[in-house]
Amino acid sequence: MKFLPICSRLLPGFAGAAVVVALAGAAVAQVTREPAMGAMKEGEVVLVDDGSCPKGQIKRIVGGNHVKAGGYKQIVRTRSCVPR
Repeated sequence: MKFLPICSRLLPGFAGAAVVVALAGAAVAQVTREPAMGAMKEGEVVLVDDGSCPKGQIKRIVGGNHVKAGGYKQIVRTRSCVPR
């Protein structure tokens, strides 16, 4: 009978974690052109469907914060092709 109180305490935590994961997945924007330099925040992720990646993949861009683009760090923007 001790199982029920433990489950009732753990269930809200699992539900909260599921909501956080769902919200994190919704935060990625999908666009048709790569944003201009300086237009993305550091660590921001954007999916670009511009046809530059092989079939079944999409370009994933992670924003940097480089001094050449108006930032104050030496973190460059990264680009990679990932499965859709």
